[in-house]
Amino acid sequence: MVLLALVGLWLVLPSLLRPALPAYNPAADQQQLNTWAAELAARRTTRPAFASRYPRRVPIPQVALAPFDPNYLSATDWEARGLPGYVARRMVHYREVIGGFRAKEQIRRTYGLEPALYARLAPYIQLPDQLPAREARAYPNGGPYPDRKPFEPRSGNRFPRKPTRLAAFDLNAADTTQLMQIRGIGRGYARRIVEYRQRLGGFQSKDQTAEIYVLRDAPDLVDSLRKYTFVAPGFAPALLDVNNASFELLQAHPYVGKRLARVLVAFRQQHGPFRQLADLRQIRILDQATFDKLAPYVELK
Repeated sequence: MVLLALVGLWLVLPSLLRPALPAYNPAADQQQLNTWAAELAARRTTRPAFASRYPRRVPIPQVALAPFDPNYLSATDWEARGLPGYVARRMVHYREVIGGFRAKEQIRRTYGLEPALYARLAPYIQLPDQLPAREARAYPNGGPYPDRKPFEPRSGNRFPRKPTRLAAFDLNAADTTQLMQIRGIGRGYARRIVEYRQRLGGFQSKDQTAEIYVLRDAPDLVDSLRKYTFVAPGFAPALLDVNNASFELLQAHPYVGKRLARVLVAFRQQHGPFRQLADLRQIRILDQATFDKLAPYVELK
């Protein structure tokens, strides 16, 4: 019994000790909301009415069909006879371009004109159906240009044929004209070969022609250069002084380039001039293959 009394007291006690909650009256809050709404309404400005980007077109009153000359009708007149506005404007523009309608077929060819609409207007158009046939012009003395001489084929070919039997020539002494004697070598290829030879200091081997950028994808032209050219025995190429040459002169050499030229200049500024050719191997970015190609062109002063 005591336990039941304690349980009942535990259930009833919170409701006895809970304070009474005040009653909520929304009138004050509603009044505040109404005040704010009135202020917002007073501040709100009337949104101006903007004119439509595409003003509403006033419908054109239609007229009864009667015979008419299309060369005197405006776009509004065409619309009054049933044409859409864009076709009517196109009709007027077409008439101005051709200098006036001369036949019904010109109107029929107007882009956008429906065949049914043309069929309804055609009986009232005061123009012939077809354009008159053009008359053949009669020219005196056998033609419109009596003083012009008859066509005469050229005696020489614009592009002279290249020799079928070509004697080998010195690759380091040949100019662009001599290089163009090889089949497949045009003016552009010949100019690039000469430019590369000048930057290189001269070819030591015919195989170096394969290094030219424009010939990398043309092995047949490289084979032709090997066949019809030679490098003279004892040829001495122009040497590159790596101790005194400027950055611009170094980077222009095909085997050096900008990156290696920048390192060469920085290395000799920090460590002094190169004393022997093997000193170049101290530069890490200079691999063995590049060193072997560059060595014949290097001098140390």
